[in-house]
Amino acid sequence: MKIKLEMLLYALRQRFKKDIISADCQTLPLQGGTVGKVYLVTGIAETADGEKLPYRIVLKIQKKWERYGDPGSWRREYDLYVSDLGATFSDAFRWPTCYHAEINAAENEFQLWLEYIDGVTGLDLTGDMYEQAALELGRYQGKLYAEQPAVLQSLTNLSHADFMKNRYLHYRSWPVVYDYIRSEDCEFPQHVRQMLIDIDEHADEILARIEKLPLVLCHRDFWVTNLIYVDGKITLIDWDTSGWGYLGEDLASLIADEADIDHMVEYYQGCVPAYYKGFSEYADVSPIADHCIYELILLVFGYRLVEWYLHTEDDDEKTKPLQTLLKIYEIKTSPALG
Repeated sequence: MKIKLEMLLYALRQRFKKDIISADCQTLPLQGGTVGKVYLVTGIAETADGEKLPYRIVLKIQKKWERYGDPGSWRREYDLYVSDLGATFSDAFRWPTCYHAEINAAENEFQLWLEYIDGVTGLDLTGDMYEQAALELGRYQGKLYAEQPAVLQSLTNLSHADFMKNRYLHYRSWPVVYDYIRSEDCEFPQHVRQMLIDIDEHADEILARIEKLPLVLCHRDFWVTNLIYVDGKITLIDWDTSGWGYLGEDLASLIADEADIDHMVEYYQGCVPAYYKGFSEYADVSPIADHCIYELILLVFGYRLVEWYLHTEDDDEKTKPLQTLLKIYEIKTSPALG
């Protein structure tokens, strides 16, 4: 990986707020998305007066690609970082600081030089950390919903409110998954099959209920690998799917997207009240008698889990989507939330 020295030096000047005149560097690929490349860049930076500063910084390189139903997503993170959205975050809920953002329109590629944050993430997150993430997400969305800062109206590249619905309808129209759960060959327990069929049969009514919920700024990829927890604070990475969505949509991802299967039910029972507590600090949620998060989980992930099951060769991996669907059913039948 060849680093442009002038870009690295510029990013390090922003990082340290000092005149950096030279730096060595080593790069290490980090876990990135399927289309973006993410590197940890480390080394020693030297200031004009000879001070030597060890550093760690993240370089994200994103090329143009097409996401179904969301053509502008490939460059969205760049667009958001160069906007004023960063001013809406708090110390407790934010994204990594961006030290430099550059786009090459001719090559349909952008680069972000970002703060490296060393914290707890993925399946290492505990139940308390899940609940903290849900609480801070609720606070953030509630504050934006109540205050409607001008920056929200200036963001022209956001995914649309019907993105979730269109993805569900796209999956439902796909015979591979739709026909499977209705076929004699289906290996799922009958109650799991019926859970998915029931959502289809009542989809119009459920979607109509969801569309009456508050419209909020959603991350739309709010799953554990994109959350970094440090000292009670949440940093959220990978904003390329973000846009307008409905209250609770991100919480469905936190609970069900490649979830901690053993704790899904208890996380659901802890995170939903925490989320609404955070939102209600800024906006009245008392009119929302039915939060629809269980339904959102099934609409967003039901057929995706069927697809994962059908297209996974490894037997151990193949059990995970079915176990997740069984836990979603368990959520449905678990005691009501207070």
